[in-house]
Amino acid sequence: MPILTSKADGAYREIRRQVLDGTLAPGARVNQYELADAMGISITPLREAMRRLTGEGWIVQDAHRNARVAELDLDEARHLNEARRVLEPAAVSLAAQRRTDEDVAAIESAVADLRPVTSDEGEVALAAHSELHRRLYRAAHNPVMTSLLDGLWDKLERYRRLGLEAGAQAGPRTRDHEEHLELARLVIAGDGEAAAALMTEHIDRSLAAEVASAATQAQDGEDRTVG
Repeated sequence: MPILTSKADGAYREIRRQVLDGTLAPGARVNQYELADAMGISITPLREAMRRLTGEGWIVQDAHRNARVAELDLDEARHLNEARRVLEPAAVSLAAQRRTDEDVAAIESAVADLRPVTSDEGEVALAAHSELHRRLYRAAHNPVMTSLLDGLWDKLERYRRLGLEAGAQAGPRTRDHEEHLELARLVIAGDGEAAAALMTEHIDRSLAAEVASAATQAQDGEDRTVG
């Protein structure tokens, strides 16, 4: 990972935030000069940030430095979910063994902010949802797992928002909410086996998993029609 100057680091974080929250939509063209002007920086640190974002797969650039936000992709969603399904259950199992009093307090604080995900307050609810998961797997005290899962969670964020939009009329996701409460309880109680099993089921029913599944079914249907 390249070392960025302070201005480039600020630009990196801001552009990444805009990609994650949808301000910069999938496939949108990114005018680097306009973006640099809007941030009040020169083009040099902006390009440093763009190189890192390109390396991480958030931005796609061609040979002429034309840049676009990376498109959402069925294969990426599936691959991210598969990796998460392996890592996060293992992490919460370790967390149940290794959580400290400080971890417990952090988890309980995240639980207090939870609410069912709905279309009306999806952003706030998703942020609280993500924070709980991060506090759970960080309690494993395995920096390699934490780094990998942080990256997976960030990349999955756009697919969660897509899933939220697709299910806007489905009502509050109360089952997810109840599972979050139970996951926190199991980790705090030290029941790693049960926490890992529930996490696996929870991931299989996640918003991002629903997006990947729906897209796969649609793709399979098209393939059958062609055949």
